[in-house]
Amino acid sequence: MGENVTVLITEQEIKKRIAVIAAQISKDYAGEDVCLVCLLKGAVIFMCDLARALDLPSVEFDFMDVSSYSGTTSTGIIKINKDLSDSVEGKHVILVEDIVDTGLTISKVIEFLTHQQNPKSIKICTLLDKPARRDVNRFNIDYAGFVIPDEFVVGYGLDYEQRYRNLPYIGVLNFS
Repeated sequence: MGENVTVLITEQEIKKRIAVIAAQISKDYAGEDVCLVCLLKGAVIFMCDLARALDLPSVEFDFMDVSSYSGTTSTGIIKINKDLSDSVEGKHVILVEDIVDTGLTISKVIEFLTHQQNPKSIKICTLLDKPARRDVNRFNIDYAGFVIPDEFVVGYGLDYEQRYRNLPYIGVLNFS
């Protein structure tokens, strides 16, 4: 299935870490409703598993499709391909991202939502944090699964040219 992929984070490690993140979010928002905003397409598997592990009165879902990549590199230009379906005005929003590397995409999404939607709060939850590639630091990552090295990773929703999303683990794609 992933013949060109070296496992970096196992399926079991992902499941354990999601349980820890979900417990922290459930504690932080005890008795509150939240809206998980999934940044498509890579974060959808992570968001579904995270949502199922939350112990909160109500968890809404919404989705944004934001692109900035061409192949394996960021273009530096953020394009909103799909905006939210519903307003998040006055709501606690948790942006669910697959990976934060340069920080450009997440900072632009925060800026957009803050100015266009006026949420009660915005927090960031990412499965993977790649600080070695960070260009923009105008935000805090509130919930992070794993800090990873500067490698091109796939699996668990992350892709290379739409391939490898279905791998149950995170792996480094070997281009050789």
